[in-house]
Amino acid sequence: MRQETFPFSALLGQEAMQTALLVNAVDPGIGGVLVRGQKGTGKSTAARALASLLPQLEVVPGCPYHCPSDQPEQMHDGCRQRFDAGETLSTVSVPTPFVDLPLSASEDRLVGTLHLGKTLETGERHFEPGLLAAANRGILYVDEVNLLPDHLVDLLLDAAASGVNTVEREGMRTVHPARFLLVGTMNPEEGDLRPQFLDRFGLCVEVTGLADPTLRQEIIVRRLAFDQNPAAFRAVWEEQEQALARQIITARRQLQQTRIPDHILSQAVSLATAAKVQGHRADLALVRTARALAALLDRPTVGTAELTEAARFVLPHRLDQTTVPEAQTPETQIKTLLDTLLSQPAESEATDEDNPEDLFYIDDSIEFPGSAAAGVGLFAHLKKKVLSAPSPRKKPST
Repeated sequence: MRQETFPFSALLGQEAMQTALLVNAVDPGIGGVLVRGQKGTGKSTAARALASLLPQLEVVPGCPYHCPSDQPEQMHDGCRQRFDAGETLSTVSVPTPFVDLPLSASEDRLVGTLHLGKTLETGERHFEPGLLAAANRGILYVDEVNLLPDHLVDLLLDAAASGVNTVEREGMRTVHPARFLLVGTMNPEEGDLRPQFLDRFGLCVEVTGLADPTLRQEIIVRRLAFDQNPAAFRAVWEEQEQALARQIITARRQLQQTRIPDHILSQAVSLATAAKVQGHRADLALVRTARALAALLDRPTVGTAELTEAARFVLPHRLDQTTVPEAQTPETQIKTLLDTLLSQPAESEATDEDNPEDLFYIDDSIEFPGSAAAGVGLFAHLKKKVLSAPSPRKKPST
């Protein structure tokens, strides 16, 4: 059954959520997105809409793991053995997988298990891949992740972090790739995730319903138009959808070439230390997110603006709320940390001034990405940028 998805570009008033999803689409290694908020705020709609922006995959026909035909390091054992034997593997294009993990899923359904029917028929053990296999190189979406049993959340996050799934059943051991973009949504009114699980998500976004009556009315108009004629509604937004899809592809290609200056690394460490987060996941997530933001905006070097924006996604769910006044929100804490950090210029930053062609250029006329706390969204800025197509790499003449 084909289900039409609401265009990602047509979502209104949830720029922070859209930014976090786009950033993870560029670099899934960030560790996924946890979207927390009230019911009916477009969380599920945004996750499904993201899949339609991602490029099609070139996969080995019939492979349940969506293995690429020319990258042996990303293949499961079956495809790898054929590749190592010198076989030329054919390819077929398929849409980026979007796998929805239901709350009723069992452990065997998630990780895979012994295929009893084939085993009885052939006398040999056969592995039946699970949802982690189906989501490889795609998106794994978990609605109401806070209601998922803890042992399934643990398995899910372990696979997301390692990129592999290891299954041992009835004397059979199977290891296969499980690299996917993890998107979890939840309503805090129904309970929260335990702290050790929260920290495993790279980014976290809080979403709320819009208060502006004009915007709420526009949401109604757009949704009714989509329900009445999905194809016609998508056609209206096709240009912006294609522009965003191209930008994701470009950003993925440029990601590894995006320069991270030493002073940005120093600021990221200072932020994580000042926030008193445990471990080093936050430090790495800060740098990865800032780099992905720079790549999305077609900037050759990560700057303080990207790091500042990254902090608003990386730190809120990692802050220790037991040591701060009840009236102080995570957004207020992060703003205080950023104000303190940015008031102290990094010493190594001065060395970059000797190479102006490598500097991250900040145009005062540009509205930089910002989550709800900043008031301006990267997504709104990105739509404006990709459609007008000015290059920010060159400083405009004065």
